[in-house]
Order: sequence, then C-alpha cells, then structure tokens
Amino acid sequence: MNPTPSVTIVTPSFNQAKFLEKTLRSVIEQDYPDIEYLVVDGGSTDGSVEIIQKYAKRIHWWVSEKDNGQADGINKGLRRAKGEIVAWLNSDDFYQPGAISNAVRALRENPDAGFVYGNLQVVNPAGETTNVLTYGDWKLKGLMEFKIIGQPAVFMRREVLEKAGYLDVSFHFLLDHHLWLRMAMIAQPRYVAQLWAGEHYHAGSKNAAQAAKFGAEAWRIVEWMRTQPMLAEMLSADYRRVEAGAERLNAFYLFDAQDYRAALRAYWRSLRLHPSAAMKDWHRILYAALSPLGLDKARQSYLRRRKHRYNKNDPSSS
Repeated sequence: MNPTPSVTIVTPSFNQAKFLEKTLRSVIEQDYPDIEYLVVDGGSTDGSVEIIQKYAKRIHWWVSEKDNGQADGINKGLRRAKGEIVAWLNSDDFYQPGAISNAVRALRENPDAGFVYGNLQVVNPAGETTNVLTYGDWKLKGLMEFKIIGQPAVFMRREVLEKAGYLDVSFHFLLDHHLWLRMAMIAQPRYVAQLWAGEHYHAGSKNAAQAAKFGAEAWRIVEWMRTQPMLAEMLSADYRRVEAGAERLNAFYLFDAQDYRAALRAYWRSLRLHPSAAMKDWHRILYAALSPLGLDKARQSYLRRRKHRYNKNDPSSS
C-alpha cells in the first residue's frame, strides 16, 4: 500500500436536507490529504441539491437523478471510485475528526485486512448523544452469527470490494451486512477501538421507520449462506448460534418498533436456539416483558438516564 493511499468517499443522498450539510462538512473537513468525494443524489426535492451545490467546489463529482434505491445509488458511486480505500457515508451520518486518517493507518498496519471498522456515536435530531456503539474484533464466524457492525465506520480496500462484488440491490435493510460477509470470505475484517463515525437516529431512518422488516432479510441471508460452499460448511457446524443471531436481530428491531409482543416471541425463539446469544439483550427482554403492565415508562427513564450520561462526555463536544 502507498504511504498515503487515495481514499474515495461516496455519499448517497435523498431528501435528507436537515442532516446533509453536516455529512458533507464531516468529509470535506477531514485532515487526510488525498480524498476523492462523490455525492449521488436520487433526485431530492427538499433543498438537498442546493446544499450540494454550495459545496460543489470541494466535491469531485456529483449527480442528482432518479435511481433504483439506496444500494443502486451507492453502487453508482463505488463504480466511479478511484481510491485504493473506499467507504460510503449516508446523508444523515457523519465522520468524527481524523476518522479517515485513523482508518488508513489501521489498513496500513493490517495488510491482510479486507476492511476495518471502528465505533459509532448515535445522536438524536437535536444532536444529543443517545448511545455509543462499541464492537468486537469480529471475523467471518461472528458476522455469520449476525454480530452487526456500524456501517458508517467501515472503510474497505477497493480491490477486495471489487472481488466480492458491489451491493446486492435486492437487499434494502441488511445490504451492508450481506456485503461484509462476501468480503470477509476473501479477507477478514479488523476492528479498531476508536470512535470513527456517527449516525442520526430519527423518525425517517430505516431502523426507526421500517424496523420490523430487518428480520426477514436476516433470514434471507441465512438461506443465502446455505448456497455458499464456504459458508454452508461453517453454518452446518454452528447453525443454532447463527439462527439464534438472526432471531435476536429480528427481536432487536421489533423492540425498536415498539412491537413488544413480536419482539418477545423472537427473543424466545432465540433463547431456545442458543440462550447465550439472546441473553446479551436481557435488558430489552425485561422491558418487553414488562410493557403490557404499563411499565414502558421505566424504559423511557432508562433511555433518558443513558442520554444524560453520554452527553456529559459527548465526544462531539470536545
């Protein structure tokens, strides 16, 4: 790898004007010297195009035209990418200062890694931190068990991405996880315990507005694994943990959609398959079980306390 490899960042955009400027500036204001920035707008009508035009001199290429969804828009940018390292940053996400420099350093120090990923800050529409998502150094086996990585904090080697193929446009919710699996079959990922990115959690985000649809794609991925010789053998040896992970992911998003009964049923199926997988979410299981008793206020109180705790040490305020 070159001492300062070129980096391409792609931002897919569609009617996210409220957050878009923060996204653009978080890329443009990075300290890394060689960044190619591509913005693919899907034909926004909410003022997003005017925001893109405001920063057009700092963007290497952009377009605003109808596409066939998020994956299609991201692929359009990735196929134009010239950087040795590539990533995409959705128009309601943002990079932390120094994220790209740190990711490049991690890839240089881990030449066998196909991609690297860091931690993720979650903020509400007011910009207050509500959570900081930290991960583990998960390899192919962990990804098969649906240990989810925060997509905005992922940086990939373009040569590995191209070998794996781009995003599958038939996926709409776990399109990134499906790609990580395909890339990890070629070269394992590497986790770096640093805060690299952030995402806005708001009413229009997919994990809030369409949370109940994630589980179906998790099971699609399980079925796809069975068609891949390398994964099928691993799945056969560990199918209970993999299927428990799919059910746990389904329950997680059903809980976020406040469909507590359905979440409990999914958690119960996960518990029966592999108890230790489900019990990582014991607090969610408890809140879901108590919600019919009118104790959901306890959950809201917990979330308020957590938000207060993170905002006292908000990494974006330093």
